[in-house]
Amino acid sequence: MDATAHLHLSHLIYSDWTLIESEFNPTQLHYKETVFTIGNGYLGTRGSFEEGYPGARNSTLIAGVYDAVPVVYTELANCPDWLGLIITIDEERFRLDQGEILSYERSLDLYQGLLSRQVCWRSPSGKILELDFERLASLADPHVLALRCRLTAINFDAPVTIQAPLSGYIDNQGYSHWQWIDQGYSSDNPHIWLHLRTRASAIELGMACSLNVLEWGAERVPHQESQSEYINLLNYPALQTRVNLIAGQPVTLEKRVTVYTSRDVANPHEVAFSKLDELPSYNELKTAHKKAWADVWTNSDIIIEGDIQAQFAVRYNLFQLLISASQDDDQVSIPAKTLSGFGYRGHVFWDTEIFILPFLTFTQPTIARNLLSYRYHTLNGARRKAKSENYKGAMFPWESADTGDEVTPRWAISGNHYDPDTRIWCRDREIHISADIAYGIWHYWQATGDDQWMRDYGAEVILDSAVFWGCRVEWNSREERYEIRHVIGADEYHEQVDNNAFTNRMIQWHLEKALTVYQWLQENHPVRADELAVLLKLTRERFARWQDVINNLYFPFDATTGLIEQYQGFFELEDINLAAYEPRSLSMQVILGIEGANQRQVLKQPDVLMLLYLMRKRGEFPYNKTVLQTNWDYYAPRTDITYGSSLGPAIHAILAADLGETELAYHYFRQAALVDLEDLRGNAHEGIHGACAGGLWQSVVFGFGGVQLTNSGPVATPNLPSHWTRLKFKLHWQGQWHEFDLRPLSSEQIGGVIFDLDGVLTDTAEYHYRGWQKLADEEGIPFDRQKNDLLRGLPRRESLLAILGDCTVTEDQLQEMMERKNRYYVQLIEEITPADLLPGVNELLEELQQKEIKIAIASASKNAQTVIERLGIGHLIDVICDGYSVQRSKPAPDLFLYAACQLDLTPDQCIVVEDAASGIDAASLAGMLTVGLGPVERLGKANLVLPNLENVHWADLIAGLSPKAKANQWNLPVAIS
Repeated sequence: MDATAHLHLSHLIYSDWTLIESEFNPTQLHYKETVFTIGNGYLGTRGSFEEGYPGARNSTLIAGVYDAVPVVYTELANCPDWLGLIITIDEERFRLDQGEILSYERSLDLYQGLLSRQVCWRSPSGKILELDFERLASLADPHVLALRCRLTAINFDAPVTIQAPLSGYIDNQGYSHWQWIDQGYSSDNPHIWLHLRTRASAIELGMACSLNVLEWGAERVPHQESQSEYINLLNYPALQTRVNLIAGQPVTLEKRVTVYTSRDVANPHEVAFSKLDELPSYNELKTAHKKAWADVWTNSDIIIEGDIQAQFAVRYNLFQLLISASQDDDQVSIPAKTLSGFGYRGHVFWDTEIFILPFLTFTQPTIARNLLSYRYHTLNGARRKAKSENYKGAMFPWESADTGDEVTPRWAISGNHYDPDTRIWCRDREIHISADIAYGIWHYWQATGDDQWMRDYGAEVILDSAVFWGCRVEWNSREERYEIRHVIGADEYHEQVDNNAFTNRMIQWHLEKALTVYQWLQENHPVRADELAVLLKLTRERFARWQDVINNLYFPFDATTGLIEQYQGFFELEDINLAAYEPRSLSMQVILGIEGANQRQVLKQPDVLMLLYLMRKRGEFPYNKTVLQTNWDYYAPRTDITYGSSLGPAIHAILAADLGETELAYHYFRQAALVDLEDLRGNAHEGIHGACAGGLWQSVVFGFGGVQLTNSGPVATPNLPSHWTRLKFKLHWQGQWHEFDLRPLSSEQIGGVIFDLDGVLTDTAEYHYRGWQKLADEEGIPFDRQKNDLLRGLPRRESLLAILGDCTVTEDQLQEMMERKNRYYVQLIEEITPADLLPGVNELLEELQQKEIKIAIASASKNAQTVIERLGIGHLIDVICDGYSVQRSKPAPDLFLYAACQLDLTPDQCIVVEDAASGIDAASLAGMLTVGLGPVERLGKANLVLPNLENVHWADLIAGLSPKAKANQWNLPVAIS
């Protein structure tokens, strides 16, 4: 808890849970307002000062409270300012732009969700006052806000006036959304309230407030001299009280606030007022709030040891996501800039489903379901957009708000009277968002098994947006293929392209999953399937067209080289060397101009690499390690990763970790982690980069944690930065929590090596092939070496069933054939001698024995004992586990777990050496480190892939399985505002 990290430019000090600002810098006012945002999912309040400051951008944004505005259609309306606490001593008002700041410290406690500030201030006349502020947006009750201030006079006795207003005089950067309806005061238990309505959307808001003044002693009691009075200014009701400050005797102010809108209740001002009467004390509110946060962190926290700045930065970004995600409202989503600023006007992008959703799916699945339900509730807006473009189905908007209609502005208005306005083409061409939403839904379903939600909501979204794709594709009769023309892919530097690889493959993937979902409905929920068939006009002809599109949609991929062309014609563009433009503090589009970037091979963000990342989760086409390496080498150097899109660094971090470039991955990770905390791009004042925050979680879990999702659950193959001594997190999968506690590998940690037999120690494949071939010839079944290769890693029964194919046999016939093949195999292996050991095996086994590393054989073969004896290595083997040892075969982990048990070792003390993908999966599920022998394409999930064991030593295994990065100091560029 005492370790800290410090970057001087921002005056920020990091501990594992707390951010401290050690000095007030007025030039960083707006950026720090973003950084010190608090919230609870219902609303977010920027870190403005209670006393105010000239030019401050005070903001409280409530999820779903949108109102119309020129040019950008609609935006989240800035709600009444509840923070105000005006303190005046002898007509001298406390404010940081007057008098002298003697000391200053502001801190954000992530674990407790508390923002505090300590100021020692000398007034212009020399009075020294200490102020200790604390505020919270209750996570236990999202309609409750509270702040506390303790005042201590240091060198004076004097009366102080305290005013606590609710201010309706707020705006969105000059545009006011609220109409005053009413306000009032209750003298019985002094409360004020304010009642407003948005101008166009007619959402009503009610806010109520109380002010308590307390003495500070052994017991906290109401101050005897204080008495509140009502200041009745239009749209600015306030409670005001006066107390006498005595030097050295603290007085505490408590302001409690309630807020409701007509989205929540019918009469929000009445409910807010009544709620205020029921509220407990500030301390009780704080206790409940802290407990709620402790519960959230139990499942959502990530522990990083060995890197205090990374530890805090990860928690900070997760905190900002958690305070932007509604716990119980399924008709709102998380805006691109969360609820922390006016950037992007509170609109919702693909950021939510692709970047933010995974964190919530795996740690807060109920919130994830709410976010996806928002897309269901806005389906009609997507249908209206499709209809406006003369398409069928649902075409989701690039930017969405409350109705699901397209709210991307058509034009970016120039700030210069003589510069042209800029057309924004995303609304027309960045259509991949419909597939992105389907992707989020599908992977939520896979992770949670939430069949009811998929039946009632998710299936309709996936299927109706698939209907749109069936209309949007175009048939190229000359090339005899379907195409998608005039689009923007993930890379927004290129605004009108044909056959973008990301878009085309995501559409193909979407249609594949749509067919799967409908088949699932027919088999499990036929009534719902019939309902959707009628509603969405899902006919056999439509399904046939989807399959035809899947089979014939163009994808610009060179299978020989593995290189994917970002879009048709991309390789014909002028190439670029980004290093030649360094140092710089601007994006390449600003440097080159819109058309200049459009004509060059420079990317705003990953496009092909983004596709490979999304397909990586379940190893789907075109992802494999070879294809990834090829495309990484081409596209990473051409991506404007520093000043292009903030969505890029986290994705690059994950893929670099995949490729073993852990040092480079850490560099990208830090670009994502500090984008807001250190204002790396100079735009943090606009709000938190929500997608970057979500991508950061993915970079830790999927990148450094190496988590892969298998049918049996998540497994980790970590790629930790070398200075990280621990990485711990939890994932929720199919109703169960999986805890990962990952640490760097050391030779002392490993106590045993478990070897597969065939293909690892010796090659008995030829004997198996000859045995199967003889059986197949006798039965008249076609069989050859190519079919034999498909049997790699399969037990005898599964191998025989694969050979038989559609042939029908009885169980007795099956048993007889297996016994006959085994007789042939046993006869053949009599030919085995020690000369059949593969190169390097005997030397490695002898070295392991000398180092007292236990050795086991774990083979599905029931003849493993015989083969070991024939190879003459029985004296080197401690345990032999074979086809008789367990019932479930690979990819179940049972055989490896049994071997570890026989060695008297835990799974994390074992390394498994395998040549089959099913064996790697089994060992990973067992929680063991894996070494794959063979091609990367087959064994890419292994921690380490080697061609064979020739010249491989114990030290080589340990080095290859350990993180490859070295810790270093990073000098990240800081953008100029």
